[in-house]
Amino acid sequence: MATLDVNPQHYQQQLAEKTERLTQMFAQYSVPELEVFESPEQHYRMRAEFRIWHEGEDLYYIMFNQETREKYRVDQFPAASRLINDLMPLLIDAMKDNDALRRKLFQVDFLSTLSGEILVSLLYHRQLDDAWIEQAKTLKQRLNDEGFNLNIIGRARKMKIVLDRDYVIEKLDVNGQAYTYQQVENSFTQPNGKVAEKMLEWAVDCTQDSQGDLLELYCGNGNFSLALAQNFDRVLATELAKPSVQSAQYNIAANEIDNVQILRLSAEEFTEAIEGKREFRRLKDAGVDLQSYNCNTIFVDPPRAGMDIDTCKMVQGYERIMYISCNPETLKENLDVLCETHNITRFALFDQFPYTHHMEAGVLLERKAD
Repeated sequence: MATLDVNPQHYQQQLAEKTERLTQMFAQYSVPELEVFESPEQHYRMRAEFRIWHEGEDLYYIMFNQETREKYRVDQFPAASRLINDLMPLLIDAMKDNDALRRKLFQVDFLSTLSGEILVSLLYHRQLDDAWIEQAKTLKQRLNDEGFNLNIIGRARKMKIVLDRDYVIEKLDVNGQAYTYQQVENSFTQPNGKVAEKMLEWAVDCTQDSQGDLLELYCGNGNFSLALAQNFDRVLATELAKPSVQSAQYNIAANEIDNVQILRLSAEEFTEAIEGKREFRRLKDAGVDLQSYNCNTIFVDPPRAGMDIDTCKMVQGYERIMYISCNPETLKENLDVLCETHNITRFALFDQFPYTHHMEAGVLLERKAD
């Protein structure tokens, strides 16, 4: 990660520049006025990772400037949550004089939540032993006694040691309703908790007058599925990554939502299944009859590469398409196809990554009148 200029005095200017850039990028599609959702000006990232530098008896966090590759010391990181910043000095001080914890430690990853939980992964260039486990348990107890709600994971080559659990429980507020989400270490979650809440509220607003069922591709841990379930008779959601599917099942139960079904299929596999090109045992085992669903709306939140052409063509078959994109360039490529049949009726910028060039966009498309 390059050095971030996290300066609240510059925030509105950088947001205005993004707003102008995104508006210009999509002007050819006759988009409605851009809805802009701001980030907190600092302490907005729920995740952060740092390399560890050993210098004599000293031990400290470092990052690398992507342009110069030069390392620089990091004692505080204003982009990261307040919880991460509070824990950073206490954690490093506790390990500095402890050989079992510091020896060949090369990286520390933090995963925090708005709900007050934090998970720390300690990465080593050596195998971990009983002495490490004993000292890590002591460290966890010591930090929790100081007011943290902390879990610790130790990682080495082909080795993962979990002290109690390898996930945090996040609670996101959506229009005054709290949704519970299990977020597992090394699985994808939205990095900016406050903007994630705004994204969910926007998606709920876009679909509030919906009829029938919702189909969702790339559902992750059910982040959107759960909040959107209130607007549909049923939600059928697909995700390929096993840990995310398991978290989604956990989250459905935790939120006591009974109209969401998660399938472990890729978008490409689902396209083949819905078109009758392939049969999948996973569908049979789950007792899912795709033909029983009445999906007028489809929601997609693809990876940076966007959707492949076959998936785009399949998505065109739905009356309404809601698309969240972390890469405006591939969103444009997909819109070249989708706008053959649909008009863009909502257009949003979510500032997930302040002080960077990255932009998260949302579009709602509705089928053109014949």
